[in-house]
Amino acid sequence: MATGNIGMGEKVLAIASAEWGSDPRRILAQTPMSKQQVVALALCGALNALDGFDVLSISFASPGIAAEWHVKPAALGLVLSMEVFGMAAGSVLLGQLADRIGRLSTTILCLVIMAIGMLATPQSTGVGFLTLTRLFTGLGIGGMLAATNALAAEYTNARWRSAGIAIMAAGYPLGAVIGGTIASRMLVHGDWRNVFYLGAGLALVLLPLVPLLMREPVGALLQRRPANALSLINRTMRAFGHDEIDHLPDVDPAAPKIGLRDLFGPKLGATTGLLAMAYFTHIITFYFVVKWIPKIVVNMGFAPSAAGGVLVWANVGGLIGALLFSLASLRLPLRGSLVAMMLASAVMVAVFGHAPADLTVLSLAAAGAAFCTNSVIVGFYALIAQSFPTPVRGGGTGFVIGVGRFGSAAGPITAGALFQAGLGLPAVAALMAVGSLIAAGMLLVLPRGETQDH
Repeated sequence: MATGNIGMGEKVLAIASAEWGSDPRRILAQTPMSKQQVVALALCGALNALDGFDVLSISFASPGIAAEWHVKPAALGLVLSMEVFGMAAGSVLLGQLADRIGRLSTTILCLVIMAIGMLATPQSTGVGFLTLTRLFTGLGIGGMLAATNALAAEYTNARWRSAGIAIMAAGYPLGAVIGGTIASRMLVHGDWRNVFYLGAGLALVLLPLVPLLMREPVGALLQRRPANALSLINRTMRAFGHDEIDHLPDVDPAAPKIGLRDLFGPKLGATTGLLAMAYFTHIITFYFVVKWIPKIVVNMGFAPSAAGGVLVWANVGGLIGALLFSLASLRLPLRGSLVAMMLASAVMVAVFGHAPADLTVLSLAAAGAAFCTNSVIVGFYALIAQSFPTPVRGGGTGFVIGVGRFGSAAGPITAGALFQAGLGLPAVAALMAVGSLIAAGMLLVLPRGETQDH
């Protein structure tokens, strides 16, 4: 049986070589994924899970911080928002860096930044230094998502690309669920600093695994063409179970040169703008659900611990949505599926606003809303990766996600203003659901580039 499998694999490669010559991009795109590619994709998911935990770490620690330092709500809100601004800057700046120096180098840099930031946070003795450490940590978190999104797109073959990116993105809620559960138990017997030590430890565990189990993607190497490009490409081809190539594919002199400025030029400008604004408006809806659930449940008269349980169920719903959407993307058109889930998101968020003061019903409504809103998030990552060519994939991904990060701040702030204006939960939820509707409209007019919906 083993011999037969090897023979079949050699036959596939022989056919591929005959049809496509020595272009490694086509070989990787059209042949089955190897075990090494699957492992690399799984590591992308683990890195995204670390992102998910690091983002929520300050939320878990904030009650202890407020109690120990007697921090006023306004000052604590500043600390929470600083991380968002760091993530936005990291997505844009380090996303561009991934296109210039390589995906793996940027990923390692982001892990180092995250580890340093998480180690520095417990050393804070006041709000000022704490704010700086969260801003610094946010840089790594934002850059990591841009880099891993590009890596997942370039590690997978054509058939699994959308599903692979969605699986990678599912790591985010998984990290929030598992890491949050561990952190909650740690807080029972320790202080808030242990949450950040946990995050730093996880980053240091993952750090050596990146160069050990991941390789620089072939497409990115062919675009940058460093001095040792052939050697690096063959290293990746060997690691992924393919034969080496003896020369680099020729550069098509008629092919247009694509640079970062082209993200806003005539060919990609509309795509960049519409994706960024669609992501921004949906993120407003998504973060209303994620950030306001605990406060809404407490306002109904339940204990904070019960509110935390409802939030856990919301993350469970988001994780299930991410996994199911990744499977559906193997057979269904990505853009159409995204629009459908955006409409469902608007409906489910509005339904959550009418949920009665019953923990079971609230948990189910929160899980349903998060199921839909997070399905859209993971689908967005796949669409973003498909919408930008390799030379600007990191920069394009970083810009779109960076703009969206401001939506993560605008969502909770807008909802708070609506509540303060005297609107009830049903009205606020209905208004916040509009973000997903606007995003659906933008996708309907999004240009269909050559890399989309394949």
